[in-house]
Amino acid sequence: MKGAWLENGRIAYRDDLAEPVPMAGEALVRVRLAGICGTDLQLLNGYYPFTGIPGHEFVGEVVDAPDDPAWRGRRVVGEINITCGTCRQCRAERPSHCDKRCVLGIKNRDGAFAEFLTLPTANLHPVPDTVSDHAAVFAEPLAAALQVTRQVQIQPGDSVLVIGAGRLGQLTAQALRTTGCNLTVAARYPAQRELLIARGITVIHEQQIPDHALDVVVEATGSRAGLETALRAVRPRGTVVLKTTCSGQTTADLSRLVVNEITLVGSRCGPFPPALDLLERERVEPAGLVQARYAIHQAAAAFNAAAAKGALKVLFQF
Repeated sequence: MKGAWLENGRIAYRDDLAEPVPMAGEALVRVRLAGICGTDLQLLNGYYPFTGIPGHEFVGEVVDAPDDPAWRGRRVVGEINITCGTCRQCRAERPSHCDKRCVLGIKNRDGAFAEFLTLPTANLHPVPDTVSDHAAVFAEPLAAALQVTRQVQIQPGDSVLVIGAGRLGQLTAQALRTTGCNLTVAARYPAQRELLIARGITVIHEQQIPDHALDVVVEATGSRAGLETALRAVRPRGTVVLKTTCSGQTTADLSRLVVNEITLVGSRCGPFPPALDLLERERVEPAGLVQARYAIHQAAAAFNAAAAKGALKVLFQF
């Protein structure tokens, strides 16, 4: 099997990988498209000690599902947390925080940057016929963006700022726009600003971020400095939602949390059905976020392109 292999902070193409075999309750999925995200890039920097096939954003086709043949031939996306179903987190309906979880392409489970992957059929979601592969591959990050709206009650008219307009920031902005909030995005690069303006979203430069003014600030910069900027921008008793995962230590003045009584919310994976619904109804249109497509044998070049400043979505096409 052909795929990308991560080991010791290096990504390399391999054509000698063993094709995965589905275990009980699992499906074998042929990957059609897979996207490189910020977490994949941070794995190279030691964010988590992972060795294997990275990648967790994908759309594919089920080749085999021994325990549930009805899945065969269906086009699918998949949730990335593989859970035990019996631990205290699972019993409390917090499966994405399962004590024994594996995470596709991140923790103890080879991922989507290869010709095939396996996932439990319980993790799979069928892709509506009208949703293209190039939209469906964004289902996982869009679900993560929608998690913000599940964790924070955002009302029409609330002043909301997204800091960072890269891959996840763009999707988060489109998701938040559906709430009717008074949305602004701080974007650094011209291409990012152009995409947002084309969708009618208000854009400012980072230097224009006001102090202590926003009801909700979503930090999606992918940088260690983003939290400090968010804490400065949010109003007293406002809420900061932290989406960035990066290696190393984050430096921020946490006394602001106490003095200004700020609520800090960590936000990770989110719901797939509403993400697919938004894609089907074209309430979110991610096609413009695709910057480049690479074959899997170009793995190193693809990661270099995705790591460039201001880069948007880089895809592997199988």
